Amino acid sequence: MTTLLLARHGLTPLTGPVLAGWTPDVHLSEAGQAQAEKLAVRLAPLELDAIVSSPLERCQETAQAIAADRATEVLTDERFGECHYGDWTGRPIAELAKDPLWPVVQAHPSAVTFPGGESLSAVQHRAVAAVREWNERLGPKAVYLVCSHGDVIKAIVADAMGLHLDQFQRIVADPASLTAIRYTPLRPFVLRLNDLGGDVAALRPKEGSEGEDGGENLTGSDAAVGGGSGTT
Repeated sequence: MTTLLLARHGLTPLTGPVLAGWTPDVHLSEAGQAQAEKLAVRLAPLELDAIVSSPLERCQETAQAIAADRATEVLTDERFGECHYGDWTGRPIAELAKDPLWPVVQAHPSAVTFPGGESLSAVQHRAVAAVREWNERLGPKAVYLVCSHGDVIKAIVADAMGLHLDQFQRIVADPASLTAIRYTPLRPFVLRLNDLGGDVAALRPKEGSEGEDGGENLTGSDAAVGGGSGTT
């Protein structure tokens, strides 16, 4: 049961008003640095088997804040990098909202290829392939963190929930939020989504526990019918 923690990078001066994409030298703002440090404090009690990051500065800086007091180094995987938005890169969101492609991005993202850039389906394919490769590499008992971007995280979550990519705009990934997915042989379980606070200790499965709620007849892949008793 490999547990993946997805952290979105903290705020930057461009986050919100501008589609930063792969714009170079976009660093965390003062508020973003504070968010990254707060996330690092939250995650401090949790042992991480790996910390992986998008190559972009805002993710690297967020990941480095989490890794600061650990022996774990930050590894880079370009497949967790932001969508290549092509001609949309660096443009104000208010301007892009008037583009004829905008309604398609909102309602049918699976059909979108950004002009001069990448398709959202290609983003999902590379990100999910990366997750599966890291799961295999780190093993079924691993808990690891990936620092990435909003659309990439939403695409991974949509895959884990069995949603068509056209539904991924229903998912939210705020700056410095934490999303947790546990991958079992049968299905993934989304444990947390867009989590901005709270204890993380329960995200590492108890040694020797097979069922999600500790039931002796459950396997790690079984859903707890009726909802179960939780992880507390």
